[in-house]
Amino acid sequence: MRAVRVPRFGGPEVVEVQDVPVPSPGQNEVLVRVAAAGVAPWDAIIREGKSKVSGSAPLTLGSDLAGVVDRVGDGVKNIPTPGIRVGDAVYGVTNPQFVGAQAEYAVCQAGMIAPKPQGLSDLEAGSAPVIAVTAWQMLFEYANSKPGETVLIVGAAGNVGAYAVEMAVSSGIRVVAIARKKDEELLRELGAGVIVDSEAPEFERGLPRVDAILDLVGGETVQKCVAALKENGKLISVVSAEIETQREDVKPVFFYAEVTTARLRKITEMFEAGKIRARVGSVVSLEEALRAYEMLAGAPHEPGKIMLRVR
Repeated sequence: MRAVRVPRFGGPEVVEVQDVPVPSPGQNEVLVRVAAAGVAPWDAIIREGKSKVSGSAPLTLGSDLAGVVDRVGDGVKNIPTPGIRVGDAVYGVTNPQFVGAQAEYAVCQAGMIAPKPQGLSDLEAGSAPVIAVTAWQMLFEYANSKPGETVLIVGAAGNVGAYAVEMAVSSGIRVVAIARKKDEELLRELGAGVIVDSEAPEFERGLPRVDAILDLVGGETVQKCVAALKENGKLISVVSAEIETQREDVKPVFFYAEVTTARLRKITEMFEAGKIRARVGSVVSLEEALRAYEMLAGAPHEPGKIMLRVR
């Protein structure tokens, strides 16, 4: 099979598409015939050898995928994961190491995939798992946001931020969106109630009081927003574990997304109810994977998740 590999760690130039053996699913694993695989910033971190979880090179890149179950390993039938049968369309991620998806076949842990949402293409479904689950965990598990509350999203027009805006709005949670001026039209379309230009001088002046901040940017931008938090408000970040708040009542929380079948089912419900929409950006073939990694490094590309079309 063909797979996107890094024989050694480094810049985009180390990415190669190679012939490698089709892997076999082990205990509680599933072999997926991949139709589409995502390309994301964490893939570049792994490619550079800066990941704390992915292991050593050589390795196959990628975590997000959509495809069809080709084989199941021992023990899968004993896992409470409806839909994990040969021939079923699924989406999700490969494993906690976030590697192995950018290939014609990928082994996934059975507890990290779920039936593909109805109405979504393979590219749409494969774009969603990590970023949609990240938004879900930030908003509902860590911020514990409730209808009637107000959440401020720093980086609201990004891939995770857009999902967080839609999830909040569809759940009766008011949104204050911090983003660049050029993204205002998108954010209004997503339903954000207040949109603030992050590049405007002293943009933080006059921010409404909020129950929680979801940080997708980090640095000075989020620090300027901390004063808007109500007493004992929650500050959730996937960017930095070290945010200086200068407030004893605010304890920032940093986390890594944990994609599970149960969380994917929640995401599926929102897709099928029309509460959230996939945002697919530039699409290239598996053989053109180097182009995708050049896009991650700054080459021009369409807004949304960069995707590999595998089949």
